[in-house]
Amino acid sequence: MRDPVNGLAEIGMASGGEIVRLDLGLFRPYLISHPDHVQHVMKGNWSNYRREGMFWKPLERLLGNSILGDGPGWESSRKILQPLFTARYVTALSEDLADTINEGFEALRPHEKSGEPIDTAAEMGRVVNKAVIKVLFGSRISDTDADRVAPAYSTAATSFAFRMLFPSAPYSIRVPGDRRFLDSIKTIDEVMFPVIEQARRERSEGKDIVSALCQSRDEKGAEIGTQQMRDDLVSIYGAASETTGMALTWLWPVLAENPEVEAKLREEIDRVVGRGPVRPAHLPDLTYTKMVLQELLRLYPSGWMLPRMVAETEELGGVRLKAGSQVLISPYATHRLAEFWERPLVFDPERFSPENQERRHRWAYFPFNGGPHVCLGQHLFYIEAPLMVAALMSRYRPVLVNPGTFKPLPAPSVRPGRTVEMALLPLGQA
Repeated sequence: MRDPVNGLAEIGMASGGEIVRLDLGLFRPYLISHPDHVQHVMKGNWSNYRREGMFWKPLERLLGNSILGDGPGWESSRKILQPLFTARYVTALSEDLADTINEGFEALRPHEKSGEPIDTAAEMGRVVNKAVIKVLFGSRISDTDADRVAPAYSTAATSFAFRMLFPSAPYSIRVPGDRRFLDSIKTIDEVMFPVIEQARRERSEGKDIVSALCQSRDEKGAEIGTQQMRDDLVSIYGAASETTGMALTWLWPVLAENPEVEAKLREEIDRVVGRGPVRPAHLPDLTYTKMVLQELLRLYPSGWMLPRMVAETEELGGVRLKAGSQVLISPYATHRLAEFWERPLVFDPERFSPENQERRHRWAYFPFNGGPHVCLGQHLFYIEAPLMVAALMSRYRPVLVNPGTFKPLPAPSVRPGRTVEMALLPLGQA
C-alpha cells in the first residue's frame, strides 16, 4: 500500500511473468504480466476480458460510457474518431502543433531571467493542453476554458487513488478524494457541454473531433447522444494529453540520473534544431530523441494498471480464471521482466535503436495498450513529444532542483508522487 505501483511490478518480476493471484483481503484479482498472456487477454481473446468491474468503476465516473470502455457506444465512437488519429492526418496537423509548442515554451522566458523554478508537471501539462485543444478542438474551447480543463482533469485523475486501492469501498460513503473528484468533474462538464450544444446548433462540417461526432450516426442512424459525446471528448482529451504530459514530467528526473543520455540528447538537438524554433521537418532527424522517449515509456508507461473482468471461464497459463474474476494487466510490470529485458531497471535508449527493435517479444512492450483497444493517440505522441523536448532544450538548459527518489503515484497514469521542480538556465551556462 505504501508503493503500490512498484509493489505490483515487484510481484510480477518475482513470479517471472507467471499468473499470480493477489491477496487483497476480500478482493483477489489476478496479475497478468507475461507477454504471451498479455497478448491473449488484449488481442487473442480480448472480447472475453471486459473493461468492467470494481477497478474500472472509478474510471467510469470520469470517462463515462466512452471510447475507452466496452459499452454500447465504444465501437461506433472508435470508427468515427479513428480517421482523425491516423499518422497521415496527425502529420497534417504538425505545423500547428509546432507553432503552439514553440509559443508555449517561449512563454517561460521570465523563469530563465528570474531563476525561479517551474513546477514541471504543471508547465508540461500547460503546453500539452494548449496543443491538444488547438489541433483537436479547433477554436471551440477558449483559452480561459482550456486553462480550467487542464487542472480539473489532472485533479480528477489523481483524486481517486483511494478507490483504486480499495475498490470494494461503497460509493454511498465518501472517501478521501471524493469531494475534489466531483468538483473537478463539474468543472469539466461546465466546459464540455456548452461546446457540444454550440456545435450541434452550428452543424459545422469542420475536421475537429467535436464536429466529427456531431456529423456521425450510430448503427441505427441516430445522432450520438450529448452524454456519449461528452464522454468521448473527455476520454480523447485525456488520452491525447496524459501520456505526453506525464512522460515529459518523468523525463527530467531520468536525465538527471543519466547525464550521458542527457549529453547525447542535447548534442542531437543542438545539431538538428540549433537555437531556432523546432519544426516538423526536424522530426526525421531526431532519432535519438525518439529512442529516449520510447525507453521513457518502457519504465514509465502511462497506464500502470489496466483492469479487466473475465466474461466466461477459461484457462490461461495453467490457471483457471472464473467468470467474474478481475485481472490486472500491468505494463509497468511487463516492461521490467528480466526474462525479456536485459538490465530491466536501467534506463538505456539503445534498446530502441533500429538494430535492436526486432529482438524482443511483440507484447513485451505495450505503452499504448494493444489489440482493438490500442490507443488512438500514439501517432500524436510521437510528433508532439519530440517537438516538446526539442522546443525546450533548444531554448534552455533544464536543471532539476529537487533531485532524489520520485515514487510513482497510483493514479490512472503513472505520476511522480512529489513535485518535480526544474530551473531553466540560459543555454551554455554551467
